[in-house]
Amino acid sequence: MRTNLPSTLTLISRLSCRRAGTRFNSRGIDDDGNVANFVETETIFYHPSSLCFSYAQIRGSIPIFWEQATGLLPGQQKIQITRSPEATQPAFDKHFESLEADYGTIHILNLLSESKPGEAELTARYNFHVLHSPLSQIVDVGGISENRLIESQFDFHAETRGPGGYEAASMVRRLIQDRANGFAYFLCESMNSPAQSSLYDEKTAQVGGAVILQQEGIFRTNCLDCLDRTNLIQTIISQMALEQFLQHRNEHSTSDFWTRHSSLWADNGDALSKIYAGTGALKSSFTRHGKMSLAGAIADARKSATRMYINNFADKGRQNTIDMLLGRLMDQSPVLLYDPITDYVSGELKRRFNEYSTPDTVQIWVGTFNLNGRGSGVKEDLAAWLRPDIDRLQQYPGIVAVGFQEIVELSPQQIMSTDPVRRQAWETAVRRTLNDSAPKHPSEEYILLRSGQLVGAALMIFVKASILHNIKNVEGSVKKTGMSGMAGNKGAVAIRMDYANTRICFVTAHLAAGFANYEERNRDYRTISNGLRFQRNRSIEDHDAIIWLGDFNYRIGLSDDKARQLIKAGDLDTLYQNDQLNLQMVAGHTFPFYSESRITFMPTYKYNNGTDEYDTSEKARIPAWCDRILRKGEILKQINYATAPLRFSDHRPVYATFQCAVSAVDEVRKESLGREIYAKRRLEVGDTTANARNDDFDDEDIIGYDSIAPELPPASSDRRKWWLDNGLPARSNVRAPDEISVLNVDRPHNPFIPTIEPDWKASKTTFGGSHALFRLNDRNSQRLSPTSDGNQPLPLDINQESLRKDLSLREPSSRNSSRSSVASMSSNVASKAAPPIPKKPALLSNRQHGQESRISEQGKSTSSRPPSGGLRVFDNGPKTSLSPAQQRIKQQEIYGQQAPEFNGPPLPPRSTGAIVSNPNGLLDDDNEDASAIPSLQPMRRQQ
Repeated sequence: MRTNLPSTLTLISRLSCRRAGTRFNSRGIDDDGNVANFVETETIFYHPSSLCFSYAQIRGSIPIFWEQATGLLPGQQKIQITRSPEATQPAFDKHFESLEADYGTIHILNLLSESKPGEAELTARYNFHVLHSPLSQIVDVGGISENRLIESQFDFHAETRGPGGYEAASMVRRLIQDRANGFAYFLCESMNSPAQSSLYDEKTAQVGGAVILQQEGIFRTNCLDCLDRTNLIQTIISQMALEQFLQHRNEHSTSDFWTRHSSLWADNGDALSKIYAGTGALKSSFTRHGKMSLAGAIADARKSATRMYINNFADKGRQNTIDMLLGRLMDQSPVLLYDPITDYVSGELKRRFNEYSTPDTVQIWVGTFNLNGRGSGVKEDLAAWLRPDIDRLQQYPGIVAVGFQEIVELSPQQIMSTDPVRRQAWETAVRRTLNDSAPKHPSEEYILLRSGQLVGAALMIFVKASILHNIKNVEGSVKKTGMSGMAGNKGAVAIRMDYANTRICFVTAHLAAGFANYEERNRDYRTISNGLRFQRNRSIEDHDAIIWLGDFNYRIGLSDDKARQLIKAGDLDTLYQNDQLNLQMVAGHTFPFYSESRITFMPTYKYNNGTDEYDTSEKARIPAWCDRILRKGEILKQINYATAPLRFSDHRPVYATFQCAVSAVDEVRKESLGREIYAKRRLEVGDTTANARNDDFDDEDIIGYDSIAPELPPASSDRRKWWLDNGLPARSNVRAPDEISVLNVDRPHNPFIPTIEPDWKASKTTFGGSHALFRLNDRNSQRLSPTSDGNQPLPLDINQESLRKDLSLREPSSRNSSRSSVASMSSNVASKAAPPIPKKPALLSNRQHGQESRISEQGKSTSSRPPSGGLRVFDNGPKTSLSPAQQRIKQQEIYGQQAPEFNGPPLPPRSTGAIVSNPNGLLDDDNEDASAIPSLQPMRRQQ
C-alpha cells in the first residue's frame, strides 16, 4: 500500500449456542427461530491511516424443520422434512424477522444442488417459505420500492463440475455484485487522529471512532452443512468487500495480502468444521492456495472417511457433552452466565409461577387403526372415526393424534425399509376429513404438525392453527422391536411436544403377535419404553402426559367358543377379566402406572373384511381387544373411549378423547415481574458484585438470607461461619438436667441407631461424696476408690495374688495404660503385668541397680522396673524383692508354664500380635499392629 506501514487483517467467527450441536444431531430450525450451525463471521481490516474496515456475513442451516439420518454410505443419509409448510412458516418468519432487525436487508445465497433429490426437496420448500414470508413483499423505503428478503440460487456442484473446477465458483460475483455494492461496508476513523508512530504506543490506544459508513445489509449463505461450499463462497464475498474498500481509496493490494486473506478463511473453515463435523473443512486446499492439488484431493478423501466414522460413532457422545455444558439435558438447570442476583430472581420466579401463568385446558383426540395393508381405505369416508357424534367440545379438539398400523403390507421386502408414499396419502385423507367438517374459519383449520413412520406403523399429529404458537420443541423418534430390533415390522413411533409449559408425548406401537406371546409383548413394551430416546436423551417417561395407542396384540385367554358366547351375550366384564393386557397390568408386568378407561365396545379383532362377523376362516382367531389406548399423567382426564364402524379392515378403529390441563405462561407478565424482583433485590444487596476488590470473598449470594428455621443459624460463607463466634470456636451449651446426672456412655454414638438407652443417667457416688469408678470384670464389677494424688485408683478388696492372676488371664491387647499406675489398667480391661527383664552384665546391672536403689530410697522413682536379679511385687504393704528361684516359682504360678533352666530370668510366651515396646516407644518385631503407642514395658532410666 501507499503508506508502506503495517496493517492488520483479522477474522472473527461467532458460533451461536442456541441450537448448538453436531452435524447429524442438529439440523434445521427450532420453534424459536434458531438454526443449527449459525455463524456470524466478521472481516476486520485496520488501515495504517487510522481507518477501521469491517464486513459481516452469516451462515446457517436451512431454516425449516428437517432431519438427516446417519449412514455409512452417502446414499443412506436420507433427508426428511418433519413438518408441514403451514407448521413451519411461523418459525421461518421468526428467524428472518430477527435477522432483519439485526442486519437489515437479507440476501439469501443458496448453494444446494438442484439435481440431488434430498437437496432439491429442501430447495423447493425453502423457496416456498421465502415466497410466503412478509419480508419478501415489496415495501416503500424512502421513496424506493424494495423487498427486504432476496434469494439467489447458485448450484455449487453444477457450476464447478466443468474443467474449471472450483475456480468456477468465482462466477457467483456476477450474481451478487449489484447487491454487494448496495450493502457497502462498515468504516470508522479514530477520534484521536494519532500519528503513525502511535500505532506502537499503547498509551495512545484509541478508545472510540467516528463512523463514516454503515453496512446496510448482509449475505446469508448456506449449503447442506454450511461448511465446505459455504466457506469458499464467503471467502469470495469477503474479498469483494475488501476490493470495494480499496477501490474507494484508489489503493491496491499485493498478492501476499490476498494469500494471507485466503489462509485466514481456510483456517476459519477448518475450525468451524471441526466443531460441527469433527474434521477440517473440505476444499480448504483450494481456499488456501487458489488451486486444487493432488495432495488436497487426497486430504479431502481422508477427511470424508474420518467424518463418516465420527458422525456414526462419536457424534452422539459429543452432542451429549455440548448439551450438558449448555445445561440442556433432561432435569438439568440451564447455564446462565449472570450475576448472583439473577439466580435469586430465577428462584423467585419459579416460586411465584402462579402469578404469571394461567391454567388452561386443551382438548385431545386420539385414534388408532390397523389397516391390514388396505390402501383402498384412503378413499373411504373417515368421518365416523375422526368426527364421531360426541360433545362438540371434544368433536373439534385442539390436538389430533392418529396412529396407523400395517399401513403397508408387511412383506419381507417391506419390513427392512420405509415407503413414505402410503403415509403421505393417509395424511392427506385425514386432514381433508378434519377440515371438511371443521367450522369455516381460518383459525380453526387443522395443519399437520409432524408425522413419523416405521415401515407399517405411522403417527400423525394435527393441530389447530390457532394454537400453533403455544407448541414448541416438537421431536420424533422410532424404535424397532421386530427380529430382535433389526426389522421394523414391529416397533413404535413417538412424537413429543411442549404445549406452553406442559410436556406431552404420543406413542403408537405394534407389538408382537400370537395368542401365547404375551411375555414377548411385555418385552417389546420395555424395549420401547427404555430404549426410545428423543433429543438430549429425553425418554418417554420424561413427560407430564403420555398416551399410548396402537395394536398391542394382547388377546383374551378363553377358548374361541366361550369368547363368542360371551360376546353374543354382551358379557364384556367376563371377557375383560380374562384379557391378557388387563391381567399383565394388574400383575405389574407391563405398562406400570398406566390407566385405561372402561371398555364398553366389542372386541376389535378379528373381523371378516367388509362385515361385522368375526373370523370364520380356518384359523378362526379368537376375538380380542387388540387395539387399545392407554394414558399416564395426572393432568389427563379421559372423556370418551369407543370404536367406529369402518369395515374395510379386519380391525375396527378405536378413538378416545381427553382433557389435558396445561399452564399458559404470560411472557410479558413474567418479564415485568422479573424486573420488579431484580430491582428490589438490587436495593437489598447494594453495589456488591462478584468482581469487587476483595475477590477472595464471595458472599453476594447469601446477602439478606435469614435462617431457614428459628432453631438453625443463618447461612455461612468464607467470611461468616456460624460455628465461630468472633474468631473463637463455638462452645456447647448442653447442660445436665441435674447435678447427679452424667452422659450415658452406653448410648450408641450413631444417633440414627434405635436404642432404649437414655441420653443421661444418674451417677453413683461414694459415701464421702466422690464419684466411684467401676471396672467391669468377666463375672462382676469391683469398686475402685479414688486416690488423693489423682492417680489411677487401686482395688479396695483384692489382694496381691488375685491381681496377678487376673492380669495374667487378660488379653495383652489393651492399649491404654497409665505410667503413674503400679499395675497398669484401663477403665474396662487391665493390661498384662510386665514380664521380667533378662539379666544384664554385672557392670551394667550393678550400676543400674545402684541408681534405681538410690532413686527408690528417695521416693522419686517413676518406674515399676524391678532391680536386676529379682522381681519386685507390689501390694498394699511394703515392697519386697524375690530371688531368682522364687521368681521362677511365681512365674509358673502366674503364667502356667515350666520356667526354662538358664541363669537369666525367664521370659513369658508372646501371643501373636502381642504389643511389646522398647523404651523408645518402637514396636517389637512380633507385633502385627504397626502403630506407635506408649511403651507397656516398665521404663529403664537412661544413662
